[in-house]
Amino acid sequence: METNSTAGLKFILITNRKTCEAKLADIINQAIDGGVETVQLREKGLSTVELYVLASKIREITREKGANLIINDRADIALAVDADGVHLGWQSLGIETVRKMIGLDKLIGFSAHNLQEAENAENAGADYVTISPIFDTANKEYFVEPLGTEKIGKIKEEIDIPVIALGGINENNVSSVLESGADGIAVISAILQSENPRQSATRLYKEIKKNESKSEENILTGREDAVIN
Repeated sequence: METNSTAGLKFILITNRKTCEAKLADIINQAIDGGVETVQLREKGLSTVELYVLASKIREITREKGANLIINDRADIALAVDADGVHLGWQSLGIETVRKMIGLDKLIGFSAHNLQEAENAENAGADYVTISPIFDTANKEYFVEPLGTEKIGKIKEEIDIPVIALGGINENNVSSVLESGADGIAVISAILQSENPRQSATRLYKEIKKNESKSEENILTGREDAVIN
């Protein structure tokens, strides 16, 4: 699917059931009500059957509420529950291989940690890339130093597909991420570990909309520093 559209990619919730005390389904319901547009199911340590059951449940929620569902790695599960796409990483099957499996109508995202990886993903046919980690994060799976917001703009200059920022993003720093040119944000703990997931999602969503309005105003007024998303 060759598209520059950021529809549904401006606000992504990535799941990790091990980090939240409340039921994951309840948090997802609240998050979508607060403005989350896409749920990325990223659940390790589940059997194929367990993952399918969980994905089916979340597919019901996202379909009912008009949100997208992306499945990490498992193209077979994505097809089985009619998800909207698959998200891949450096240990996943290749983008070209997964494209043959899921077809042209579903999204393929890729987790990149630098410009080279982002360019390679775009050339291989990814629809968008997630760049991480932007800030220091409790997610110890990262093996690279935080990139900082300045890298977002540099990567945006070199590729044409949407760039989604991930890693340590919260209500206090989201504006700087968006002002740096990110097409969207992906969060984990900012919502999953919140005492009020819906409220936290709403606050992040308001910042996204505020940045959109600012960008549109800059373009209309012809300011040289306008951010074009």
